[in-house]
This record gives sequence, C-alpha cells and structure tokens, in this order.
Amino acid sequence: MGQFSYKAVDRAGAHVAGVVDAADRRSAVAALTGRGHLVMELLEKAQGHTTAAGGASALQLPALPRWGGRRVSSKDVYAMTTQLSTAVRAGLPLLNCLELLRKQQRKPGMRRMFEHLTKAVSGGMSLSEAMGEHKEVFSPLYLSMIRVGETGGILEQTSLQLAMILGREEKVKANMKTASAYPIFLLGLGMVSATLIVTVLLPKILAAVDTGVASMPMPTRILMGISQSLRSLFTSVGGWVVLVGLAAGFYALWRWTRAAGRLPWDALRLKIPILGPVLRTIAVGRFALTLGALTKGGVTILEALAVVRDTLGNDVLAREIDTVAEKVKGGENLADPLEQSGQFPPLLIQIVAIGEQTGKLDELLLNAADTFDSEADAAISRFMAIFPAILILLLAVVIGFIIAAALLPIVTMSVGAGVR
Repeated sequence: MGQFSYKAVDRAGAHVAGVVDAADRRSAVAALTGRGHLVMELLEKAQGHTTAAGGASALQLPALPRWGGRRVSSKDVYAMTTQLSTAVRAGLPLLNCLELLRKQQRKPGMRRMFEHLTKAVSGGMSLSEAMGEHKEVFSPLYLSMIRVGETGGILEQTSLQLAMILGREEKVKANMKTASAYPIFLLGLGMVSATLIVTVLLPKILAAVDTGVASMPMPTRILMGISQSLRSLFTSVGGWVVLVGLAAGFYALWRWTRAAGRLPWDALRLKIPILGPVLRTIAVGRFALTLGALTKGGVTILEALAVVRDTLGNDVLAREIDTVAEKVKGGENLADPLEQSGQFPPLLIQIVAIGEQTGKLDELLLNAADTFDSEADAAISRFMAIFPAILILLLAVVIGFIIAAALLPIVTMSVGAGVR
C-alpha cells in the first residue's frame, strides 16, 4: 500500500488536493473517481519525497544509433504489440518476452531494436524508458500506455488495449487504401489517356482538316492551344524548366502543409464536402478509444488529453483539445469545453458528461468507440462510393470536350461541302 498526493476538481467545480492510500496508481485514480473527483495530477510519495509515478530510472544506457525507423512500419509495431500482449498475459517474465520476440523478428531493424530493449531492461531500465529511446518507432500514446502498465502492475491489460488501438488504426488505414485504389487508378488512367489524345492523336486528326486555325470552332482552338502547350513541355528546354518548377512547387506546398501551413490545411480538409465528415468521424473514434484506454489504465485526465491530441491526425482538433485541457485545469468539467469547441458530435459530449457524473468515463468511452468506429467505416464507404462517380463524371466531361473539339471541324467541313 502506497500514498499518492493528488490535485483534482470535485463535482462542484472546486479545486481539491490531498493524499490517498492505494495499492497502485490505477487504484488511486479509481478511488478518487469514486468520490466524484476529476483527477488532474497524481504523484506517488516515496522515501520522504514526492516523485512522479513511473519516473525516469537512474540508470541511463548509452542510446544506440538510429537504424532507420522508417524500415519499422506500423504493421510491424502492431504485430510486435500483439505478440508482447500474448506473452505477458501468458505469465512469462518481461525479459523472456523480449528475448522471445527478438528471436521471432525477420527485419534487421526490429532485431537490433529488441536487442537494445533486452539489454536496457536487463540493466535496470524500465520497458517504457527503453522504448523511449526509439521515439521514431513508438508514439507518445504507446509509451504512455506501457508506462501506465508498468507503474500499475497491469502491463498485460494495457498491452492488450494497445493491441486493440493499433489494430483499429491498421484497419482504418487498410480500408482507406483499399477504397482509394480504384479512384486513384481511374484518375491516373484518365489523365494519361487525355494527355495521349491531346498530344498525339489530336494533331494527326486536325492535320487532315483543310482549314486555317482562325476559322476553326472555339473549342477546337482551345484544345489545339492545350495540345501545343503540353507538347512544348516535353520537347523544349523551357518546357522542362517549367516541369521542374512545378515539381519543386508541389514539393514546397507539401512541406508547407506539414509545417507552417498545417493548421490552415487541416482546417480546409475539415470543410471539404464528404471528405470533412469522414476525417472528423475517424478523429472522434480515435479520441474515444484512446482517452478511454488511458483513463482505464490510471492516467489522469490532463495527462490523457496531452497524449490524445497527438493521435487525432488534425491540427485544428488538436488545438481544440489544448483549449479543453486548459479549461479543465481551470476547474471546468470535460464535457462543457468539448461542447463549446463546436468540433465534436453531441453523442460524444453526452457520453463524456454521463461518464463524469457516474465515474465510469473510461467504460463509456470504450463502449462508444465501437459506435464511432462503425460510423467511420460507414462514412469511408459512402465517400468511396461517391468519389469514383465524381471522377468518372469529370473524366466524361473532359473526354467529351476533346471528342467534340476534334469532330467539330470535320462536321463543319462536311456541312459546308454539302451546302456548296
């Protein structure tokens, strides 16, 4: 039995502080939640001084060089987590689990990582600290869940929850890739076909037309101008300069959307019809699942919000979470600032409100996560059912314009010959 000092907000919105006796961090959070307190800070008192639960170990092994974390994919991390959860729940000691997982790895990067993890843990470092040496592989959510599991003695539960979260993320990615494969193929094929028609076939067709450019119909003249411009891009030095400039511009735009322009870009994505609701629904599902898993593991609400913000995949929503966290820290409950943000659905807000009143926030969020995940799947299916149809319509318009522009001079000549 240990002692934990805490700072919390009671149901009346007043700030309270004190000390609670509990077996571990998770039990302390559960006891305070049962009193109607929203825990904001929880520190373990040990050996006459207060230290953060799960704090850093005194042992610091030299960090190994990064081995190219890009070679360790999210699928590798998911498979590793599933194996780790199975081994831990089977009752194997942690070092044995790590050694077993090391032997099962086929990728050199994964094997070297597990060699380092095994050496670090055998040398006295906690698993979360050892994994923290590889932040290019393990996300803040991952490290927080492992740290909570070690601190509360519930690593088998938190690893299982981690596997569930990562499995859901992999399912969403797989659904998005599968659903977008056909539209991307269709768009690419259409662009290549239109380019070949305009640059290769159209000039040969129009060359047979015995008429001047000035007397041709307007659609034909527009198409000929486009054809000449496209051909000059690949047949002249100036054209190649333009292509290089366009490539550099797109690369600069991509870098901008990932740095300084990320906020306006994410705001724009949320406003795009059809796509915006899909992204928002996916983010809400991540919010419910991640926050529920963290609070169930004994993480305080403020610590959990700090981790959740980085899992939403949208900077606009992440900044709203920062605002929510500040208001919660100031004494408000969680549901009110979520509602005031206007970025989250009423169902989520109602679930959070009921969870705070009943002290079952974690259970309700985890149950609701399935509902939001189902909505996300349905939203993705709707988007991918409409998007190809829109692409087909646009391509039909483009191809129709090309055909019309190519046939108009021939039709005009035939009609003129008939009149004479």
